[in-house]
Amino acid sequence: MDILKVSERLMSMDESSWQRHSNPLSVYSRFSILPLFTVAIAVREYLGWWTLAAVLLVSLWTWLNPRLFSAPDTTNNWASMGTFGERIYLNRGGENLIPSHHLRMCRWIIGLQFLGLPFWLYSLYSMSYPLMLLSTLWLMITKVWFVDRMVWLYSDVKDWNPVYQSWLKS
Repeated sequence: MDILKVSERLMSMDESSWQRHSNPLSVYSRFSILPLFTVAIAVREYLGWWTLAAVLLVSLWTWLNPRLFSAPDTTNNWASMGTFGERIYLNRGGENLIPSHHLRMCRWIIGLQFLGLPFWLYSLYSMSYPLMLLSTLWLMITKVWFVDRMVWLYSDVKDWNPVYQSWLKS
């Protein structure tokens, strides 16, 4: 099971939402999701049952984020190219071949993300704020690293397919 493809289906990403998500405001504001989830759960002792409302609001933000911003006029930037690389990575296989060095590195980065996940979950369960901070930081750094790798992937393969080239607007 490819967790990234599952999340794409859950997010109902279509061509329009992908174009809108390539707006740097969407990409950068999306980095707020994990810290918001962390805080929503970390303050459960104060919020009580309202924690569910906070988690639902963050979930709504997660779904709305790629749809809230307009498609950017220019996509010649790190954030936009990161979304393009992610699209290519999600559609890998068949005719959409990805150089093996990118696949290998993506697997490593995703593996490092999954390595941090149990610590993050345990920190939320145990209310260990230092571990919460460190594990959230770990997950955020590996997420930024993954997006950076997607920029590199897009830069390497954009000339292979006219559709990929069409995404880049100067």
